[in-house]
Amino acid sequence: MNDEWVPKTRLGELVMKGEITSMSEALKSGLPLREVEIVDMLLPDLEDEVIDVNMVQRMTDSGRRTKFRIVVAVGNKNGFVGIGQAKGREVGISIRKGVEKAKLNIIEVNRGCGSWECGCGTPHTLPFKVDGKCGSVRITLKPAPRGVGLAVGNVAKTVLRLAGIEDVWGFTRGSTRTTINYAKAVYEALRNTSIHKMPDEAKKELKIVSGAVGT
Repeated sequence: MNDEWVPKTRLGELVMKGEITSMSEALKSGLPLREVEIVDMLLPDLEDEVIDVNMVQRMTDSGRRTKFRIVVAVGNKNGFVGIGQAKGREVGISIRKGVEKAKLNIIEVNRGCGSWECGCGTPHTLPFKVDGKCGSVRITLKPAPRGVGLAVGNVAKTVLRLAGIEDVWGFTRGSTRTTINYAKAVYEALRNTSIHKMPDEAKKELKIVSGAVGT
């Protein structure tokens, strides 16, 4: 697919020319991410998972209309994750649309060893406490020592796992049964891991890494 791709944006041109070679560089360029092919080239190991399929029905003059609302998460399990939502009359087509939207919403996640109980020095959890919110849902994610796992609800587990987080404590408030708001709240919390500016000494102490880490 990449051989046939003709970039339509400045960021796409830079990626095609090889001037931008990583997703981290693409996100830090400040250029808008509007082409799915950019993500496919820079993150070829991206995985996707359907978080929720919800059937929505409404009555019209011509009868009952049914659509499906899909919530999808994508990630490489190594520092990058995205959330997408799509609606359509067919589940398969809606899932593909959701995956594309999730790819265009990809973010870089900071990881570290922020738990005072651990100190293993590997980026298995969060570097510090972060909060996220969407609608009525509020979530707080805290660093956890190695071995705790993902102590959160199933929706949050999916998003965190795709982001490459292995251990975390989570606390939620609000209507977490509203799947899209729950997923977006987790997504916003992960986005906040890279918003805070920290001195280099603190980054070294907490073993903070941004995005993908070589395996």
